[in-house]
Amino acid sequence: MAEIVIRGYRDEDRDACRRLWTGLTQWHRDIYDDPGNGGLEPGLHFDEHFKKAGVDHVLVAVDGNTVVGLVGYLADNEEIEIEPLVVSASHRGRGIGSSMLNSVIQRAKNTNIKYISVRPVVRNKRALEFFRSRGFDKVGRVELFIDCEGSEWKKDLRLFELDFGY
Repeated sequence: MAEIVIRGYRDEDRDACRRLWTGLTQWHRDIYDDPGNGGLEPGLHFDEHFKKAGVDHVLVAVDGNTVVGLVGYLADNEEIEIEPLVVSASHRGRGIGSSMLNSVIQRAKNTNIKYISVRPVVRNKRALEFFRSRGFDKVGRVELFIDCEGSEWKKDLRLFELDFGY
């Protein structure tokens, strides 16, 4: 087995990154029971994100010649938001996500960045556990919705004695 290398994005990584984005979208479809999440071609959303993030803010994890992980981040003044962080199903549990996360954190050191944030969807317990175990233990903001379609939401989330659906 080849050593995993974390490196900057290259043009030839686009199709692999689209596949990783599609896999992440499928996971969100599954946990929200929403087959339409991400549209008909969710991999193309990688292209939109790539334009926002820029080539210098996208890293990939490579096993031999195969891209097996993707991390992007948006930099804004004093904050970096990590979006997305995804590892192919075949390579999970090997520390690749942690290595990619550490690469972003190292890039932020010795800059004017004060905060590194992540915004995993609330139903993604695995992501919440992953980020929490790596030091993301502060809550900076909460995003609230009104559901105009009347979708089914889980009902057992409490914050500050307030009940929420998620």
